[in-house]
Amino acid sequence: MSQEEVVVKKNRFKDTIDSIVVAFVVAMIIRAFFIQAYKIPSGSMLNTLLIGDHILVNKVAYLFTKPKNGDIIVFEYPLEPEKDFIKRVIAVPGDRIKMVNKKVFLNGKPLNESYTRYESEMVFPEYMNPRDNFEEITIPKGYYFVMGDNRDASFDSRFWGFVPEKSIKGKALIIYWSWNFGENFEFRFNRLLKLIK
Repeated sequence: MSQEEVVVKKNRFKDTIDSIVVAFVVAMIIRAFFIQAYKIPSGSMLNTLLIGDHILVNKVAYLFTKPKNGDIIVFEYPLEPEKDFIKRVIAVPGDRIKMVNKKVFLNGKPLNESYTRYESEMVFPEYMNPRDNFEEITIPKGYYFVMGDNRDASFDSRFWGFVPEKSIKGKALIIYWSWNFGENFEFRFNRLLKLIK
């Protein structure tokens, strides 16, 4: 092997290492400031998000704007900030919201929610549980009211209150991977690259 061949091989190896380091640094910067990946662990957002969906969240979505009604957000759970939750924004600051027999009313009008899922026909009276009925409340400035799409199986603002704006980590963007680890393991290719709405 000539000296020239040795130098070329060393340069290729160095170029490869340099490329890997640059790619790693760029990936860490993107993850730290722009996009973060999450895995959906529960059925609280069925049928919009399934257990085993892997999603990307835009961490700068609310840099210049505020969350809107219907946005699906990731946030720090107010009672345990080390845990992240994902839910749909139902009411924003200044909105009035109430729930009557599982029907949400926003600013006095019934909310059209084609994305919701209920696991039971049974309705709990308000004195037993706020899941299906609660009196009208006004959302304070700097806070949001969130709910899971699977209303009968979601632990959300009905039970623990509002999400502070400062706790919002980002807006759910896209499902980049999905699989079911249940009885019948399967890749859900039909969900790949599906926009989250």
